[in-house]
Amino acid sequence: MRSDTIKQGTERTPNRAMLRAVGFTDTDFNKPIIGVANGYSTITPCNVGLDGLADRAIDALRSAGTMPQVFGTITVSDGISMGTEGMKYSLVSREVIADSIETVSNAQCFDGILAIGGCDKNMPGALIAMARMNIPAVFVYGGTIKPGHHNGRDLTVVSAFEAVGQFSAKKIDEKELLEVERHSCPGAGSCGGMFTANTMSSAIEALGLSLMHSSTMAAEDEEKSESTSASARVLTEAVRKQILPRTILTRKAFENAIAVVNAIGGSTNAVLHLLAIARAAHVPLTIDDFEAIRARVPVLCDLKPSGKYVTTDFHRAGGVPQVMKMLLDHGLLHGDCLTITGQTVAEVLASVPAEPAKDQEVIRPWKNPLYSHGHLAILRGNLAPEGAVAKITGVKTSKITGPARVFDSEEDCLRAILAGLIRAGDVIVIRYEGPKGGPGMREMLAPTSAIIGAGLGDAVGLITDGRFSGGTYGMVVGHVSPEAAVGGTIALVKEGDMISIDAEKLSLQLNISETELAARRNAWKAPISRYTSGVLAKYAKLVSSSSLGAVTDLNL
Repeated sequence: MRSDTIKQGTERTPNRAMLRAVGFTDTDFNKPIIGVANGYSTITPCNVGLDGLADRAIDALRSAGTMPQVFGTITVSDGISMGTEGMKYSLVSREVIADSIETVSNAQCFDGILAIGGCDKNMPGALIAMARMNIPAVFVYGGTIKPGHHNGRDLTVVSAFEAVGQFSAKKIDEKELLEVERHSCPGAGSCGGMFTANTMSSAIEALGLSLMHSSTMAAEDEEKSESTSASARVLTEAVRKQILPRTILTRKAFENAIAVVNAIGGSTNAVLHLLAIARAAHVPLTIDDFEAIRARVPVLCDLKPSGKYVTTDFHRAGGVPQVMKMLLDHGLLHGDCLTITGQTVAEVLASVPAEPAKDQEVIRPWKNPLYSHGHLAILRGNLAPEGAVAKITGVKTSKITGPARVFDSEEDCLRAILAGLIRAGDVIVIRYEGPKGGPGMREMLAPTSAIIGAGLGDAVGLITDGRFSGGTYGMVVGHVSPEAAVGGTIALVKEGDMISIDAEKLSLQLNISETELAARRNAWKAPISRYTSGVLAKYAKLVSSSSLGAVTDLNL
């Protein structure tokens, strides 16, 4: 164990003196030192409850015979920054979180790390750090928010965004808009549908670096605190047995996670984040692997944003373990993968029923899936030779060809939608919002929700080199690569060009001649970045294509 360096010899006496000042006694220097990376913050409901979980983890770690050392790591609120300049920092925060956990853990020679996170980037950020450091580690998810209620329906934060579109389309009045906003987010926890936070917590459970059943618990329920204590005890054993993240994060484990994300109808952001985590774990993974798995995995769960139910409903119905057991029994999951408990996936799932309970409708029986194939499709064509990501289930029209409505920023597009300037049959293009071009690859929840609210969700297409919120649905295609800022084809689209999106043929095509395309490419000039210093400028210089996970250490 790495803390041996502070246990032996007088050469480490200064270190021991410093540790005495924070509570170590003579007998504590022989104990494993466990870092507790605490993402607590009051700037978002996702993370507001994490301090209490950190306290539970610290108590359990101390009782298990270790010396816990807590430190803070950052978060930003995607939901609060959505649609603003601040959203450019969201994906950037994934790298900052990973770097900060790695920096503190390695500088202090921790023997293990327990990371607690809530908002979207907390989870991939923590997993990237765990994979890089390869010391025993466990992730504790802060938990999902409970649904809001208004007029007999469950609400999530996306309900508020969609209400803005409904109000602009004069479908609801200002009073109703205010009531939806008041009731959408009733307390602590991450956004309540199968959006990005709950998708990534589920993926980490499937990967084996968090405890079974833990990824869908409500933030405010006691079982979340109890699961945190259990996670601390499991980590202590992992330190003693030297169960390392890269032993868990194998190629098979990533295939398990991709299968689960498809089966639960998870966020498109899972593609970006799993690619980045796999790179940190030295596991070869490409976007084409997502397509291969999608083709054979059914969608089993009827969850928001495109479905009926929220994550707390999913938890009551059996959650991720129930879905994993069904996939395992039908040959779509690798049961021999190791988990942080020291057990295999098959061993952990041994007591889970083969089929979901009949008194619920959230998880479908195997013979009656919501859709026969997964929903996260990889589209290619002259608009996206490196690929693009789309949710292709739950849309009434699987193909569209229409005139391009071109916008060089999210704000310009949103103004056009709210002004009623978008018509049925249009294909919206939002560009220069990619990893380099944004920079930061903003999520387009504001315009996509406005489209849904205006009643155009099944009538228009939207493509972007930016991302989508996990709350987005409809005929939308993101992560278009190469992005506009590096001269990708999306930068060459002109207003009125005909664009074809075909979810059946997995095609994304700009319908102009190769000669015209070549002429436009020769005439294109890269725009000058608005950011010449600070974190966004550094990020833009380092970040790779979204098709590679938008990582910042690709060429180092």
